[in-house]
Amino acid sequence: MPIALPDNTPLVDSHCHLDRLELSPWNGELQGALDAAAQHGVGHFLCVCIDLEHYPALLALAQQHQQVSVSVGVHPTEQGGEEPTVERLLALAQAPEVVAIGETGLDYFRCTEGKENELEWQRERFRTHIAAARAGGKPLIIHMRDATDDTLRLLREEGADEVGGVMHCFVEDWAVAKRALDLNFDISFSGIVTFNSAKALQEVAKKMPADRMLVETDSPYLAPVPHRGKPNQPAYVRHVAERVAELRGSHWQAIAEQTTENYFRRFAQA
Repeated sequence: MPIALPDNTPLVDSHCHLDRLELSPWNGELQGALDAAAQHGVGHFLCVCIDLEHYPALLALAQQHQQVSVSVGVHPTEQGGEEPTVERLLALAQAPEVVAIGETGLDYFRCTEGKENELEWQRERFRTHIAAARAGGKPLIIHMRDATDDTLRLLREEGADEVGGVMHCFVEDWAVAKRALDLNFDISFSGIVTFNSAKALQEVAKKMPADRMLVETDSPYLAPVPHRGKPNQPAYVRHVAERVAELRGSHWQAIAEQTTENYFRRFAQA
């Protein structure tokens, strides 16, 4: 039976980019977006870093808002900025607001077939993040796009299971989900789980162990139904929780309680 909880049960948006939100509905003020999220039961936000140039602003944001945590890392497709080293990531991760390393991983989406070897720089960057996570004892946030086998292989080879983490915006099938779970990585569902076309992903949501799943928006990207095609915002993580609950024959409040517990177990504040 679903757990009976009060209407204000806090959800966690476990992956968002608060510095990139479309804030015009709130006169350019981030507080407006955070307040809108609170009205939908969202009480905590993990603001994910994608390059080191913007990291200081993200850290300042988290220091201003106690309900916001941050990560530190460089997205696998980012080029032209500072290239991370293990030492640099460890130094930046010392801030108490930093709860994870990433987002990192592999993205072969724009890679011409048969030319994956040209992306060895991505794999080296990925290895750097894994090494930093292991050295600093922080979980990893993994971006995996059109690079399933290489991503899971490197996680295994580099000992990432020692710290674990989350497969952000998961879009694969149950067979891949099981491989990730075996490597000590939780599965995070984004707005994609609300899309009618996402049948395989919806099967994953039905089968997931309750204590190994998270919910996220990846806002301002990938808005869920009924806002698909529009700018995303953290408030919409409620729609993700509702769809996951529907698929599992549960109630969104039960999903809120479970995924929030899972989040804080995985991303304990330093």
